[in-house]
Amino acid sequence: MRHPQVPETLDSWHILHRMFRFDRRRFDELPSERRAAIAREAHACLAPLAASAESDVSLAQLLGHKSDFMVTHYAKSFDQLGAAETAFDKLELASYLTAHSSYVSVLELGLYEASGRIHAELRDRGLKPNSQEWIAAFDGAILEQAQQPRNAGRLWAKVPQRRYVCFYPMDKKRGEAINWYQLSYDDRASLMLDHGKIGRSFHGLVTQVISGSIGFDDWEWGVDLYADDPLVFKKLIYEMRFDEASARYAAFGPFYTGMQFSLAELPHFLEGSAIPKLLPAPEPVLH
Repeated sequence: MRHPQVPETLDSWHILHRMFRFDRRRFDELPSERRAAIAREAHACLAPLAASAESDVSLAQLLGHKSDFMVTHYAKSFDQLGAAETAFDKLELASYLTAHSSYVSVLELGLYEASGRIHAELRDRGLKPNSQEWIAAFDGAILEQAQQPRNAGRLWAKVPQRRYVCFYPMDKKRGEAINWYQLSYDDRASLMLDHGKIGRSFHGLVTQVISGSIGFDDWEWGVDLYADDPLVFKKLIYEMRFDEASARYAAFGPFYTGMQFSLAELPHFLEGSAIPKLLPAPEPVLH
């Protein structure tokens, strides 16, 4: 994306969210040995995905009528996502799950400020937009952005290990009267800068994962919020409603909210014997 009006993004994990309804009563009718075997089979399938450097998986118990269970897959390619989806659907557990919704996207870091600065620098150097020299210089500058420690760490971070999760898709409006994509680059960059200040004011309270879905799904972005206190979701999103980038230009899809839990806690979720917990990550082994 090298058009002067288009902000560049850094892209990494391919992400698949899957929301299911769980037929708990039918599952409860199974003998206890078979229920335990189903849980073990699911654990054996998902554990390698969570442990691999090439993927990750997150489980969440959702609240409300829309869905009961959300599985979030991270992978380094669409092909790997497809393999994870197929493996999950072959589990016996899938016989007790009904797909409600899903979302396909790619984790992205927006570079509004950096893209604008790079465009200005190339213009000052007298390079013609989209010439061979301009493209080479632009690509090199973007590569430098990807290699910056702050960006590199965010690009390939695994699913944040925080108890509560909120996922929703969103668009930027593009109607006849209000159209985000017809604003000038400088106006959009200024609005996004102000928008980002609100998010940064919640630093430490919430971890945000933005994924782009233009060309992949029905909305333009997916947003995952992770926090240790679910009230943070309400406060953050409510405050952002008053920001001009959201108040005038944003449209939101359905919200899915619940409790993230560890893979080892899957039997508790399936049995309904206890609310599944997000267990502390094991301490690294020192040699």
